[in-house]
Amino acid sequence: MSVAVQASPQSRLLLSGNDAIARGVWEAGARIATAYPGTPSTEILESLSLYPDLYAEWSVNEKVALEVAIGGAMSGARSFCAMKHVGMNVASDAFMTVTVAGVVGGLVIAVADDVGLSSSQNEQDSRYWGRFAHVPILEPADSQEAYEMAKYAFELSESYNTPVILRLTTRVCHVKAVVEVGERSPHAITGFTPDAKRWVMTPGNAKGRLPDQIAREGKLQTLAEASPFNRLEPGSDRRIGFITAGPAYMHVRESFPDAPVLKLGFTYPVPVALAEKLAGLADKIVVVEETEPLMERDLKAAGLKVHGKDLLPRLGELTPDILIPAIKGFLGDPVPPASAYPKFEPFPRPPTMCAACPHMGVYYSLARMRKKVQISGDIGCYTLGAGHPWNALDSTISMGASMGIALGMDKARSEETKDKAVIAVIGDSTFLHMGMQGLLDIVYNRGNVTALILDNRTTGMTGGQHHAGTGKGLKGGDAPRVDFVKLVEALGVKPERIRKIDPYMLPVVFKTIKEETEIAEPSVIITDRPCVLSEFYEKIKPYRVVDEDCTGCGNCVNVGCPAITVKRSESKVRADGKVNQLKFTTIDTAMCTGCHMCVESCGPKAIVPAQPIAAVQ
Repeated sequence: MSVAVQASPQSRLLLSGNDAIARGVWEAGARIATAYPGTPSTEILESLSLYPDLYAEWSVNEKVALEVAIGGAMSGARSFCAMKHVGMNVASDAFMTVTVAGVVGGLVIAVADDVGLSSSQNEQDSRYWGRFAHVPILEPADSQEAYEMAKYAFELSESYNTPVILRLTTRVCHVKAVVEVGERSPHAITGFTPDAKRWVMTPGNAKGRLPDQIAREGKLQTLAEASPFNRLEPGSDRRIGFITAGPAYMHVRESFPDAPVLKLGFTYPVPVALAEKLAGLADKIVVVEETEPLMERDLKAAGLKVHGKDLLPRLGELTPDILIPAIKGFLGDPVPPASAYPKFEPFPRPPTMCAACPHMGVYYSLARMRKKVQISGDIGCYTLGAGHPWNALDSTISMGASMGIALGMDKARSEETKDKAVIAVIGDSTFLHMGMQGLLDIVYNRGNVTALILDNRTTGMTGGQHHAGTGKGLKGGDAPRVDFVKLVEALGVKPERIRKIDPYMLPVVFKTIKEETEIAEPSVIITDRPCVLSEFYEKIKPYRVVDEDCTGCGNCVNVGCPAITVKRSESKVRADGKVNQLKFTTIDTAMCTGCHMCVESCGPKAIVPAQPIAAVQ
C-alpha cells in the first residue's frame, strides 16, 4: 500500500511513478478520483485514497470509473481516472464520446501500458487512443515528470476543453526516484450547467461539435512544438540522433550519451518542427518508442527520413542490451557480444497459488474430471489453474469473457465434444466487473453451461483490493455487500440450480460439479472462502505428514499447495507390469494454514494436525 505524505513546499520525497502521479493529482486540486485495480496502475488510487479533500472510489469496472470521472468533470470538478491498458478497452465507449463533448473541470486519464507483458494478456499501445480520439498525450520518463505532468494535465485539459491521456509504462509506474513536490492548489467545484446541445450526445448535437474537436487538434500541435516537456539535447556524435519518449529516453541516454536527442514528453500531436531541427544536428535519425511505430509513422508522413522499427523490435522494452547492438550494427561499429550484457536470472519459481488458496480445491476437482469437460477461464488469480499440477483451463481471453466463450463452446459442439460438459470459471471481482452480462446471455439463450463463481472476497491478483462483494470500501469502512446468490437468481438462474459450497470440502466440490454438469441447463456454483491474504481469513492449526503411514500415492501433491513438497520418490512395479511413481511428501508447517484440503485428498489418513513444539526449558 502506498503512503501519502504531507509535505511543505519543495519537499523531496522518494516516490514511485504511481505515487508521484497521485501526489500531482492531489496538488492539482482534483476532487474526484476513480479506478479499477489493474497492474501496473493499481497503486495510483491506493495512494490517492490517503490524501484529504478528495473523493476516491474503486469502481465496478473501468467504464464506470471513467463515467464517474466524466460526471465530476461535467460538474466543474477536476477529475481523474486510472486504469491499465486493457482497461481502456472497457472504458472506450464513454471515452470516445466525452472527447467530442469536452470538459468543464479538467479530466485526466492515466493509462498504464504493460510493456513486456509482465502481468497482462497482451501488449497494446495506448497511444493509439490519442490519435483515435484527437486528444493530447503526455508521457513521463521518471517519477519527477510523472508528478509534473499530472499537475500540468489538468491545466491542459481545461485550457483546451479536452480529456488528457497520461500514458505510463510498468517501468515508470513501479520505479522509485526522488521527487520535488509542492502544496495543494484548491479548485472549487463550479457545479453542473445544463446544456443539451453539449451534453446530450444525439447525432445532431454531436455532429455540431466535431469541427471544434478537429480544430482543437491543430491548436495542440502548435502547443506541443513549444512544450517544455519536449526538448532538444545536442550531442557531439553527429552520426546518429534519437527521437524518443518515456523510459526509452533513459535507455537511449545510457546507451548513447554523446548522441543528440529529441526528448519528448508531450508526444501527441507529434512536434514535427522540433524533429526537423534534430535532423540538422545528426546525419541519421532513429525513433526509439515502445511498442508501436506511431511517432515514426507520423514523422515519415510529414516527409522526414527516419528509422525506427526497421532496426528495433516492436515488442518489449528497448533496454540497452537491445539498443546497443542494433544501433552499432546500423552504424557499422563493432557489435558487443551477447556476453557483454550480464544476465541476472531470478531463482526459478513457477507461478502457483498460495498455501490454502480456496481456488485449489476447485481445480483439484476439475483436474479429476478433465477428460469429460471443456473449461473456459478468466482473468485473476484463478488463471493459474491452467498450470501445473491442475492443467484445468482451456481458455483465458479477457475479463468476463469466460461466460460468453463458454456459451460459444456450448453452441458449437462437435461429435467429439457433444457429450462434454461446458464450465465457465470466474472470480467474484471479475464477475461483477464484466461477467454478469455473460451469465445473463447464457440464461437468455438457454445455454448448457455450469458457471463457477469463485468468491474469495477480494480482488486478489492486484493485491487484495475491496470491491462490491467484500462488504468494505476503498478506505476499509463498511459498505453494502452483494449477495451473489440473489444476484445470480435475479439474472434468471433457477434457485434449484444455484449451489453455494465450501471449496475446502473436496468431496462436496467434486460431487456438486459432477451433479450440476449432468443437468442440461444453466447452473451456478458459488464457492465461499476468503483469500488467505485477506483480512477475512482465519488461520487454522497446521498439519503434518506421518511418515510411516504415507503410501506415496501423491494425491496431496495434486492439490497444488506450495506447502507440500516431495521429499523422495520411488518406483514400484505392479503385478501387471506397470510402474507406479510413488511420491512421499512433507508439509512445511510454517507455511501451512490448516485448510485441510490435503487431508481430504489423503486415502491412508497420513496427514494429521501438527503438534506444537514443546517450549525449551
